[in-house]
Amino acid sequence: MKAARAGTKDGLEKTKIAMMRKVSFLNKKELTEDAEDESGYLDVTLSEVKHPPPQLSPMPEGLSNQQIVRRHILGSIIDSERSYLESLKRILEEYHKPLLEAEPKIVNPKKFQPIFYRLKEITQCHSMFQIALASRVAEWDATEMIGDLFVASFSKSMVLDVYSEYVNNFTNAMALIKKACMSKPAFLEFLKRKQASSTDRITLYGLMVKPIQRFPQFILLLQDMLKNTPVGHQDRLPLQLALTELETLAEQLNEQKRMADQIAEIQQLARSVNDRNLSRQLNSDQRQLILCETLIETVYGEKGQVLKSKERKVFLLNDSLVCANLNLKGPPDISSLVPVGPKYTVKWTAPLLQVQAVEVGQEGSPSKENLYQPSNNKRHSTSTPGKVFLGPPRLYQELQELQHDLSVVEEVTLLVGTLQGEYQNLNTTVGQDWCLALQRLIRIKEEQIQCANKCRLRLMVPGKPDKSGRPVSFMVVFNTPNSLSKISWVNRLHLAKIALREENMPGWVFADDDNKTKPPFWCPLLACRMPAFTIKSKDLKLETALHNPVQCALLGFSAASTSLPQGYLWVGSREDDSRGQVDIFSLNRATPRLVKSFPVGAPALCLEYVTRPERRDSEEDGGDAEGPAKIGNTICVGLSDGSILVYGSVDTTTQCLQTFQTPEGIPVLCLQHSANFLFAGLTNGDVMLYNRRSEDGLWDPTSSRQVTVGSAAVNTLLGVEASVWACCANQITVIEGSTLHTQSFEAHPDPAVSVTHMVRAGGGVWMAFSEGSSLRLFHTETLEHLQEINVSTRPAYLDPGQKAICVTSLLICQGLLWVGTAQGIIVTFPVPKLEGIPKITGKAMTSLNAHSGPVDFLVATSSMLSPDLLKRDSVSDRLDSPTTGDAAAAAREEKKRSSSQESLQQAGGSPQPERRPKGVLLQYRLRSTSQLPGKLLSAEPGGPSASPAPFLQDWSEHGPEDGSIYELSDDPEIWVRGRTVLREGFQKERVASAAVVSGGRGFRRLNGAGLADCGSSGASPHESTLMVWQLPLTV
Repeated sequence: MKAARAGTKDGLEKTKIAMMRKVSFLNKKELTEDAEDESGYLDVTLSEVKHPPPQLSPMPEGLSNQQIVRRHILGSIIDSERSYLESLKRILEEYHKPLLEAEPKIVNPKKFQPIFYRLKEITQCHSMFQIALASRVAEWDATEMIGDLFVASFSKSMVLDVYSEYVNNFTNAMALIKKACMSKPAFLEFLKRKQASSTDRITLYGLMVKPIQRFPQFILLLQDMLKNTPVGHQDRLPLQLALTELETLAEQLNEQKRMADQIAEIQQLARSVNDRNLSRQLNSDQRQLILCETLIETVYGEKGQVLKSKERKVFLLNDSLVCANLNLKGPPDISSLVPVGPKYTVKWTAPLLQVQAVEVGQEGSPSKENLYQPSNNKRHSTSTPGKVFLGPPRLYQELQELQHDLSVVEEVTLLVGTLQGEYQNLNTTVGQDWCLALQRLIRIKEEQIQCANKCRLRLMVPGKPDKSGRPVSFMVVFNTPNSLSKISWVNRLHLAKIALREENMPGWVFADDDNKTKPPFWCPLLACRMPAFTIKSKDLKLETALHNPVQCALLGFSAASTSLPQGYLWVGSREDDSRGQVDIFSLNRATPRLVKSFPVGAPALCLEYVTRPERRDSEEDGGDAEGPAKIGNTICVGLSDGSILVYGSVDTTTQCLQTFQTPEGIPVLCLQHSANFLFAGLTNGDVMLYNRRSEDGLWDPTSSRQVTVGSAAVNTLLGVEASVWACCANQITVIEGSTLHTQSFEAHPDPAVSVTHMVRAGGGVWMAFSEGSSLRLFHTETLEHLQEINVSTRPAYLDPGQKAICVTSLLICQGLLWVGTAQGIIVTFPVPKLEGIPKITGKAMTSLNAHSGPVDFLVATSSMLSPDLLKRDSVSDRLDSPTTGDAAAAAREEKKRSSSQESLQQAGGSPQPERRPKGVLLQYRLRSTSQLPGKLLSAEPGGPSASPAPFLQDWSEHGPEDGSIYELSDDPEIWVRGRTVLREGFQKERVASAAVVSGGRGFRRLNGAGLADCGSSGASPHESTLMVWQLPLTV
């Protein structure tokens, strides 16, 4: 008990030993037939007389609001844990024990024992946790500590083992229940009787799914507890560590559940295939299931009417697409007690590389091939444009006709205006009325096309050749449950094709495991690589880069599904000590494209993206609109001659808005903005602080302040809340933004070693150093050193004579810590995504795509797609389509929307505010915290949405996380799904896109043996190269 309360790393093991020696209610399990499976676990018999359940004492007077809320959250933890233990005991006492003792036997014990596999051990773990929880609750008013108890109780491998085995066996357990219900009527009656006699009418399935839900529930509770724990409280670091442990555990269980579901789905599909070759291929280890969902296939007639529709199960595998019929057969009595899995009949299968997602208005010339509907009704194409009627494309044909008629009527109206005489009903007013009427019809038709594209997945699939041997394709149209489902399908299809490229087969290997590779789709995929400079700029050297997140109004629905994160990549470089250059690449496509390049007076050493200043209340109430808000977002460039250049991020002219210099022209190594301040780290150990001017929102160099942090160069700056961390040699100085108060600590014991890179995630900061391959983790609040790791890779990947690697760049993106090395090799480590401590607990992976020289920079590019995009859809996509139709109409439409797709414009003057990806762990809320005093408890920043109505309209739609362990069934006791509906507003319809860009000299491919393969890369080892890794959309 003492060890558990103390929160030591091996607290759970010490607790077990202490209880075994001193507590009489613990007994070692007697050896039975199942002794081998049960070894290592203890039977815990709880006596409520000697060890009553946790009970909070009456609330004392004089508590602060946060203390009151923390007590209520603790009460929720107590209630949920008590309810969870009661549910576990119900399974064992009301189902397992009666079935075991029934005479005559209802089911053979050997057949029903796997159904309840590891439930007893899970109950034992939580019984021990409840004992420790009761002790902690009894002393709550004195200590107010709970985080260390979770660390001690759930950080051990025993917990992961029992839960992993339970989660992996869950699908098999449900199949056994279904089989027993169909073969043993007495067992079916037994389940019905038990459900009818229970007060809450929860089925056996509803009880057995609770262990799968348990850790996401814990995470939500601890997130609320952490949010209401002030900085400096003794429980903050233990709570952050507990969140880290629970998230790591939940992620591991989720991955195991995903793999188990994937295997079950593929096996079920393989059993439904009559083709032996296809069945053998499905059962091979190389086949992986990326996405599967039930979609509605729709067949249209020549006039666009729906002829028929039917549900299909569509499977996206790593190399093929399979469409199957659903056969839902089974007694209705069983389906109410346990999910009944469908049987499949394969309708067609197609190689992935030959499948193409097509939007309305983006079809190729129909005269090139014959189009088939899935109903085998052949549609003969003609050479005359606009004569193919195939469901939604007919809408586009009608839109083209309306646009043509509008252009004709406009010309007629102009001609009528040249008439010399006056005639009844023949004047420009009538012509203008005709134009307005046609424009209204065009808008209606555009809205119909938007609806057709938003939830309609149109795939061009290869069919059998015709009699002449020509290839024939047919169009398949699926209706998706919602727009998020459609955009997920297009994105996963795009990434699955990228995963089949040679550079991604495989793209990553584990650093310490030989001949074991991670499935390429679940790793970052190398989407493209390209020269960083033109031929004329071959002598330039990469220095720095950043992502400028600019919303592009012309980026349509399908383009957003496959393109890189919206915005622009700024790359700073140097040629010699007297010249530099900045290049701007557009990311609003599947491949970056250079749109602007301009010289600067000295080498560009650093870049900083500065968000526009916040409006004052007087401005929001209608004050001076020409103030700072008009400036918008800016890009600051630090040069080696001490100059700081400020550019606007809005237009393509890249006008320099401001130029100022540091004292004595000392080179600027790093820039960091915080609130209304700009910090500049210099080579002499000083940090300059510039205030923002109120009249124009730019910086005021005349009122600059100086903070000396050391005598060595300030290599990097990092913003942490309201402060800035500055590194100088082996020291870190924390500078408070407004007061300039400083606090220093030692980041490395060797004074000769300097801190070179810092990145932050959650409550921790990872640091890299000028020498050695170690990384160190520090807490952002206590400045405590928490973890140290060595970056390593397989020796075969290193050049002869190299024994260790040196870190040259560092980045955290999408739950991965990216490490760039001097050898050009990139290594990633998994880190938590939530508010906990970013400790590394998983295996490192090494990219087989490397640079020939040092990795100069790693940049994360991310953007949030606008909610309007999911409603507005991709009519504008047709502007780039060869089948746009009337050129004048397209030009008018383009002029209305924007001057150019590649213009550096911003919707509303600023990008979407950066938001932490929601993730599946944040989808569900607690009913038990809804009535607490104070602010609404939330694990996410921000308050309730002011306009939740659009979100509520889509509440009936089911989400994209089918098969995840975080899917919660309707449990009226404690947990309800939908708590976030009232609080996240439009969050459900947000789609996050992310990619990582690396820059360095050359490109080389590391093969499985570790030898560099440069011959097939086609790139010079001395040419500066950009590599782009794309990640799946987060929806």
